Amino acid sequence: MTAQAPELPRAAVNARLVALISGAAVSFGVFLSGFVINEPAPYELYMAGLIAVWALFGLRISRAVTPLLVLLVIFNIGGLISMSQMGELYNTPLYLAVSLFLAFTAVFFAAVTEARPGIYKLIFMAWLAAALATAALGILGYFNAFPGAGVFTRYDRAAGAFEDPNVFGPFLTLPGIWLLYRLLTGSPLRMVLYAVPLVIIAAGIFFSFSRGAWGLFAASSVLLVACLFLQSASGLFRLRIVVMTVAAIVLLILAVLVILQIPGVADMFTARARLAQDYDSDRLGRFARYGIGFAMAMEHPLGIGPLNFGRIYGEDTHDIWLKALLDYGWLGFAAYAVLIGWTLAAGFRILFRARPWQPYFLCAYVVLIGHVALGTIIDTDHWRHFYLLLGLVWGGIALEQRHQRALRLRPLVAAPPPPPAQGAPAPRGGSLLSSA
Repeated sequence: MTAQAPELPRAAVNARLVALISGAAVSFGVFLSGFVINEPAPYELYMAGLIAVWALFGLRISRAVTPLLVLLVIFNIGGLISMSQMGELYNTPLYLAVSLFLAFTAVFFAAVTEARPGIYKLIFMAWLAAALATAALGILGYFNAFPGAGVFTRYDRAAGAFEDPNVFGPFLTLPGIWLLYRLLTGSPLRMVLYAVPLVIIAAGIFFSFSRGAWGLFAASSVLLVACLFLQSASGLFRLRIVVMTVAAIVLLILAVLVILQIPGVADMFTARARLAQDYDSDRLGRFARYGIGFAMAMEHPLGIGPLNFGRIYGEDTHDIWLKALLDYGWLGFAAYAVLIGWTLAAGFRILFRARPWQPYFLCAYVVLIGHVALGTIIDTDHWRHFYLLLGLVWGGIALEQRHQRALRLRPLVAAPPPPPAQGAPAPRGGSLLSSA
């Protein structure tokens, strides 16, 4: 008579079911972030409901995540004060409501990744799926591959399921950097699995013809390679990094040369590759508006009202720091500056610590650095994926604080390092190198 396997306790089954449902719910929300053609987008509607449901069933904001919440709320209070300076409100209340909602999404992602580190993998996989889908739409749209495909382009540039190519390109960066990480640290037998989707994402970034997206992906790639080189104690792995980097650069140059042979691509590339466009250097172009805006900010410490600068001069500030000053006042600017400084400093302090979630944290951190730099030439205020990046980085910061607190509470005995999370590369040779 065959012995039956013991049944799992009902509580364990229910806990597993809840974990699966909640993980799928978060993943679907991240996937929707890749489809933002109009506001409010499905992402807003879905995430508002998800956050509300999660709050009812135990969403916990820890002490480590509280500074993120406080600084983002102060930032938006600055926007409310700035709105009070406006004679006519236009659609400003809706704009600030979206700003506050996006702030809450950052806190939400920080809280759920702190509570369940395994969600990092689900978030990255969902973001990758969204990136592949919207990149494919952008590429097909650029080449007008089927009737109506032009809806996925703007200004003759690939935009995918986004309103703006300048947002579409940066959205693709984190999945691209994650694939590059796996390509550099993974098993040679699996390189094709990472190389093919990386080519699709890189093509989407290229055909966006966004100088900011090009620079963001290049800078994030350089930072990633530098971090991998510095954290490794293996000379063989460092040699591999150097060889693969040189090979990637050569292949990239060859790919660009081939693509430029396509009719129309070379002309667009030449036009977009110029450091300064006409709208940058005109008498009231982007650079001139920077000076005008900062002078105006010095005269209006409470701000001039969200989006009012664009109504006055026909174009918005195209600079997140200037936008913070004018749209959120000195109070909002101070909160934003402290938030960015705190995030980058706290993240750098724990960047090279061997933790199960470190590969995800590393990729999110280097891409966030790129976005902070990109914010000096473009407005990232309502970029949904920017707030998602903030949440991922603060989730790692909170996890490290929780880990350190657990170490202090343990008996003073030697303990093995924590096992790697599923899907994360395992430590080897004094560094986090993938054996996958």
